[in-house]
Amino acid sequence: MRDMLPLLDKITFPAIKRGALDTLQVNVGYRCNQSCFHCHVNAGPTRTEEMTSDVADVVLDFLKRRRVPTLDITGGAPEVTEARKLGVKVMDRCNLTILEQPGQEDLAEFLSEHQVEVAASMPCYLEDNVERQRGKGVFDASIRGLKKLNALGYGRDPKLPLNLVYNPQGPSLPPAQVSLEADYKRVLREQYGIVFNKLFVLANMPIQRFGSTLVTKGEFEGYIDLLQHAHLDANLDGVMCRNLISVDWRGYVYDCDFNQMLNLPLGRGAGERVHLSDLFDQDIAGDDIRVAGHCYGCTAGQGSSCGGALKEAAE
Repeated sequence: MRDMLPLLDKITFPAIKRGALDTLQVNVGYRCNQSCFHCHVNAGPTRTEEMTSDVADVVLDFLKRRRVPTLDITGGAPEVTEARKLGVKVMDRCNLTILEQPGQEDLAEFLSEHQVEVAASMPCYLEDNVERQRGKGVFDASIRGLKKLNALGYGRDPKLPLNLVYNPQGPSLPPAQVSLEADYKRVLREQYGIVFNKLFVLANMPIQRFGSTLVTKGEFEGYIDLLQHAHLDANLDGVMCRNLISVDWRGYVYDCDFNQMLNLPLGRGAGERVHLSDLFDQDIAGDDIRVAGHCYGCTAGQGSSCGGALKEAAE
């Protein structure tokens, strides 16, 4: 896997600063039952990194001390029960096929019991496109997962939001979120009886597998040029890193999940890395955010964030 930071660090991006912290985004680990081309985490079945209970306790302590209202989890859900007891809103990011994996058969029931918001990756509403991107059988398993979540009340009960996540299959900007969401809802409802709340449309980040493939194919410069020419200064106010910090499985802190995958840690003082426990009593509002060329992926066109398009998410 190519280290993309040396290429991206040469590209200038407008300076931005932090606002008030409202979301703690946690990568519990990098193991996944799928290895998706666009995945900025480079997750897969052979990854072994996993958060220990000691680090999970630090996460919970931070939530309690700093009264952060939202916990956004990827890669597992060890903190859910205690976080919900604190009154924290919890979002779990997952792929739908995980619901059928051995040992995960009760995951959907667990999430619904604790009223955890689900953001599930669903790259298309057409079987051929999903199978081409993620492998044979993934589409049918995803449909079964959605039906299971619907049966538990997800997408129907206001306390059980079900959102889907879309990424383009190649080096292009994503389509308009509103119109694509309407297509998803129509097809999934008419053909499968499935309902959901929102579609989050995200741009592909030129890092990890996707970035490495761009370089190999000679498409990296062209994709960066596309993102830069579509950049809108108006999107800078809404980028997620202003109000979020990302925590890896060891407890180290980054400005966002993408910086975590580039090994670009939170910049604070002289130390190279900041642990979440170092921030129990520290206010980071007003601090500079570490930026590089990949950040144009969040500000191009309609903008892109963990909650989908910036423009349409704000309307």
